[in-house]
Amino acid sequence: MSGHVPADSLDGLLASLPVPLFVIRCDRLVFTNAALRALLGLREDELPSLLELSARFGPEERAWVEPLCDALARGEPPPPVQPAWVRVRGADGRQHMLSPVSGPGRVPEEQVVLLLDAEGGDAVRRLSTMLVSTAAELLRCRDERAVLELAVDAVHRQGFYVSVMLLEGDFLRHGPMRQEPESLTAAALLHGQDVHEVRFHRSRMPHLAEVLTSRRAVFHPDAFSMARRLHMPAVADNIQRIYPPGSRALDAPIFVGDEPFGVLAVQSTTLTPANAGALELFAQLIGGALENVRHHRAAEARLAEVSRLQNELIASERLTVLGEAAGVVAHEVRNPLGAILNTVAVLKREPRLGPAGSAAVEMLEEEAIRLEDIVRDLLDTVRPLEPRPRPVALGELVHRALGQLIHGREELPAPRVVFDEAPDVPNLSGDETLLQLAVTHLIRNAIQASPDGGTVHVAVRHVPDGVSLVVEDEGPGIAGLDPQRVFEPFFLTRANGRGLGLAIVRRVVLAHGGKVRAGARPEGGARFELVLPL
Repeated sequence: MSGHVPADSLDGLLASLPVPLFVIRCDRLVFTNAALRALLGLREDELPSLLELSARFGPEERAWVEPLCDALARGEPPPPVQPAWVRVRGADGRQHMLSPVSGPGRVPEEQVVLLLDAEGGDAVRRLSTMLVSTAAELLRCRDERAVLELAVDAVHRQGFYVSVMLLEGDFLRHGPMRQEPESLTAAALLHGQDVHEVRFHRSRMPHLAEVLTSRRAVFHPDAFSMARRLHMPAVADNIQRIYPPGSRALDAPIFVGDEPFGVLAVQSTTLTPANAGALELFAQLIGGALENVRHHRAAEARLAEVSRLQNELIASERLTVLGEAAGVVAHEVRNPLGAILNTVAVLKREPRLGPAGSAAVEMLEEEAIRLEDIVRDLLDTVRPLEPRPRPVALGELVHRALGQLIHGREELPAPRVVFDEAPDVPNLSGDETLLQLAVTHLIRNAIQASPDGGTVHVAVRHVPDGVSLVVEDEGPGIAGLDPQRVFEPFFLTRANGRGLGLAIVRRVVLAHGGKVRAGARPEGGARFELVLPL
């Protein structure tokens, strides 16, 4: 995505600048604005060469204009020494002293040249220079706040007080500003809160509403009379006491695309219609930079969405392959396992088995049951999930899982489990069997990861998005790992794991329209949270 203002937008901005300017490519003019044509008496379609234009210059200027034209015609860089000002004969026959300021155009072959009034146009020259230099910086910003802060800083450095009024529906509020601290303190005392938090209805600020409706800047020759029309007498008196006499004001609209964004409000004793025109153009450039930020934000969102869809496609393809493999495993392994377990049942009733034989049969039974569990988990990972919702109490599922995982193992070393259930947790709508499967796998994973004598913390809470289940362990954690990868099938975080439990948890949660997150605990260990909608 390009960070440049579109060509037609740039031409429109340059055309509206009240300072004479032209765009030159090689040695020919390719663009002139109305101010230059009015100064020199050019027709709208008249685009002379720089050499033809030099006929309007004084004799002293032709000595450097002709070598400049020759260099540009040959595609060479211009001579390094150029005058600080030139004398130009205008259409009115008068001689005007102008100061040329140049900058890069849309493409490397073009240069934008502004002809500033060198006889009292210092403020315009400074503003125009600021406009040219700051515009590129504005387009590099990737945040709307950064655009506005950079813009108000640039205007304030030119000796102006400045504020950006942000439009939010039918209300306006102060955004970034550079004003007298005493004025901000007085405003905070008046409103009882920070001035940035105060919201004004558009009807209370008709001068700004008019600017946004007409899309044109308004110059106020007397800033204090405007303040008296808008504010209470005490407030207006305070403004007149703090700010210098003779202050003028400008309100310039900021539009992002075709949508009103806010108003650039500037006050100063040095504000004139000429430099007000430059500030109005600067407000348009601010809008272009804000639009650029939104384009980048939209591009990033689209890129994230493409990445998400790509990951989902990869996960779906993996599940397809895994499902085919699981079907083969279920068919080829379950039948032999059934025969083995039936044989084990017969052998356990055999009275002639000695201690060694009985131990061997017990071990055979345990391993066969473990293989059967692996096959069942594999099928749970890939089989289609079609939740059959009914009211479910998530806390009850946790109690049931803890009873299943801890019952009969009281004599074995294991971590301690602390369960904290908030009293106001509502029921959710979900498939009780599938959710029980997910909760059991999540808590089993934490118990297996935690060391003997450690603690597993389980909490159920009512959150804005639904019901939250948080499980924290004191195991090795997942620091240094991609938190999303731990939910992939067969991704192992410990040597004795299967890599299927967390994959089942994610599938069940996503099938219910929920979210599941993994992260590291600051104290060590891992933290898992699933949020299910009500």
